[in-house]
Amino acid sequence: MDFNRIEVNWMTPTGRRAFFVLTALGFAALAMVPLARTAPQTSLYHIVRKIPVTGTDFWDYLNIDSATQRLFISRGTHVQVLDLRTGQLAGDIPDTDGVHGIALAPEFGRGFTSNGRAATVTIFDLKTLATIGTAKTDPGPDAILYDPASKRVFTMNGRSGTTTAIDAATGNVVGSLPLGGRIEFAVADAAGHVYANLEDKSQLVEFDSQKLVLMNTWPVAPCESPSGLAIDREHSRLFLGCGNKLMAIVDGHSGKVVTTVPIGGGVDANRFDPGTQLAFSSNGEGTLTVVHEDTPDTFTVIGNVPTLPRARTMEVDLTNHHVYEVTADFGPMPAPTADMPRPRPAILPDSFVVIELAPVVVELAPEVIEHAP
Repeated sequence: MDFNRIEVNWMTPTGRRAFFVLTALGFAALAMVPLARTAPQTSLYHIVRKIPVTGTDFWDYLNIDSATQRLFISRGTHVQVLDLRTGQLAGDIPDTDGVHGIALAPEFGRGFTSNGRAATVTIFDLKTLATIGTAKTDPGPDAILYDPASKRVFTMNGRSGTTTAIDAATGNVVGSLPLGGRIEFAVADAAGHVYANLEDKSQLVEFDSQKLVLMNTWPVAPCESPSGLAIDREHSRLFLGCGNKLMAIVDGHSGKVVTTVPIGGGVDANRFDPGTQLAFSSNGEGTLTVVHEDTPDTFTVIGNVPTLPRARTMEVDLTNHHVYEVTADFGPMPAPTADMPRPRPAILPDSFVVIELAPVVVELAPEVIEHAP
C-alpha cells in the first residue's frame, strides 16, 4: 500500500477524521497489549525539542504569549522569558520573591506575577518586560490568572485561603474574598465566573469575578487533593488533576462530576486545547496524559506520552497546539537540620530544560482517511 506522509492538523476535517482513525487503531492495539507498552504509539504527541535554560533556581508555573512566541518561566526570585522562535532568553523580570505564576493581560499590554514570599504582585510591561508597579496581596499568593470579563487579575492565596482581585488597567487592589480552604489553581470562564480548587478539602469553588461573591462550593469525590485545573469554556467543562491519579471532569453549571479518567502520578497542571478538543495532564512521574473530549459527557484517554521526571507544570500554545513543560536534574538529598527540617536537593548546573511536544507526524493511507467516520 502506498502511504502518504501527513501531519495531523486537528482544525481541518481531514485532521479530525485522521484523529478518529488513529484512536480506533490505538484501541485495537490496547486490546492486545498493556497500555504501558502501547502508550507512545497511541498518544499522538512526542518530544520535538529540548531547550536548555540557564540557572539553578526552582520553578513553578508557566505561561505563554502566543502572539510573540514568548514563554514565561517562574524561577524562584525572577521570571525568565524565553523566545520560542530562537530558543534564546529574551529577557528577565527581577525581584519576584517566591514567584509562582504569571498572568497576561494583552489588551492592557501588561503582565503580572504572584510573588509568594513577598505577598505582592509585580506588574510589568508585556512588550519591554520592564516593571511598572506592584500590588499587595494577602499572604501566600500562588496561582494567578487574568479574567477578561471583569478586567481583573486574581491571585489564589493558598496560605490565606483567599483570592485578591486587582484591576488590570490601574494595578489597584479592589478587594479580597475568602474561599474556604487551601487554594491550588484557578481558571476563568470569561463570562464572569472563576473556579478554583481547594486542595485540602477536595472541593471546587465558583465565585463571581465582578461582585466578589462566593457562589458555590462543590465536593469532587472521587477526586482527591485536586491541584491542576483547566476549562473548556464552550461546553462548561472543568478538568481537575487529582492526587489519586484521576482527571475529574466537572460540569461548570451544576458542579456535578461528569466522569473520571486515569492519569499518571504526580500531576500538578492541566490544560485544555479547544482547537483539538484535547485535555492534558502533566505528571511528575514523567508522563503527559492526553484525553480527548469525544462529547461534553464522553472522554477517551488517548495515551501517556513519555516526558521527563519532575516535568509536572506545563503550558499549551493554542495557535500550533504544542505543549511546553520544564524540568531539571537534582543532586543528592541533604540531611535535615533544625532550620531546614524538610530540605530539598539542589538543581544541578546546566540541567534545567524546556521540553516542547508536538502532534505526531503519522503515515496514513489516503483511502483510509477518506473513509474514516
